[in-house]
Amino acid sequence: QVQLVESGGGLVQAGGSLRLSCAASGRTFSRYNMGWFRQAPGKEREFVAAINWSGGITYYADSVKGRFTISRDNVKNTVDLQMNSLKPEDTAVYYCAADRSGVFTRMRVAARSTYDYWGQGTQVTVSS
Repeated sequence: QVQLVESGGGLVQAGGSLRLSCAASGRTFSRYNMGWFRQAPGKEREFVAAINWSGGITYYADSVKGRFTISRDNVKNTVDLQMNSLKPEDTAVYYCAADRSGVFTRMRVAARSTYDYWGQGTQVTVSS
């Protein structure tokens, strides 16, 4: 069992930056692929970014590519999402998720159904 707790959300002006962090419990964190998703009001939860178990492979949604960076620390059991050049359309609840399979393909890591564990989410609001 893995528990995920997100932090770092808040209110920021357009063009600003935020850094989200997800802390994971459990001794097997370093074996999991990790992902970030987001859900805006009235919309489905959508893929944002993913990182493989070692941190050597990342994948981003087109909407955030070049602005967001995902990283992980397998000693601290954390996965971070650095968000720069934020836009009002980035406003959403952001969730981190863990995938036990260890299989990293673009199709798999972008699908909500791939992930076994989810955090409770952290709100990000970008004002114009």
